[in-house]
Amino acid sequence: MRNIIRKDNKMARYRQGRINGEITREMTPIVRDVKDPRVSDAMICITGADCSADLKFCKIYYSTLLTGDDAKEVARGLRSASGFIRGQLAKRLNMRNTPELTFVLDTSVEQGAHIAGILNKISEELASRPAALTEENDSAAETDASDIGSFVTESEDGHDGGESL
Repeated sequence: MRNIIRKDNKMARYRQGRINGEITREMTPIVRDVKDPRVSDAMICITGADCSADLKFCKIYYSTLLTGDDAKEVARGLRSASGFIRGQLAKRLNMRNTPELTFVLDTSVEQGAHIAGILNKISEELASRPAALTEENDSAAETDASDIGSFVTESEDGHDGGESL
């Protein structure tokens, strides 16, 4: 009986994942059709959807290039257009009930850009180091690697690791 329950849960999660993907895919053209200038003038990218298990509620994750008060206006515009968006989603998806939509600003794109900036800064610092320091570090690393190699290949009785008795 437990296997059946687990299998049903897997299938339910698989179905929910497919629905999340479909909602994400359909949301992009729907958001483009919104006439509210707070939404239509902003460059909005739908990054994901996360429906509840009973498919009554759905969080729509979006990102925008706008920041501060402009981003808050976009959120207000999406909130006010959620009825229109939900109706359009109901027309495009063949579901018994269309979930209630909640819009959540996705900051992962900004975080990724911040991390990329840090990595670029580190690579520039490494490239600007003097060549002498780099050569000394390389030779020290080679010496350490050869010491490790000899330690691994010889056993206590003097035989190498590849020979068996």
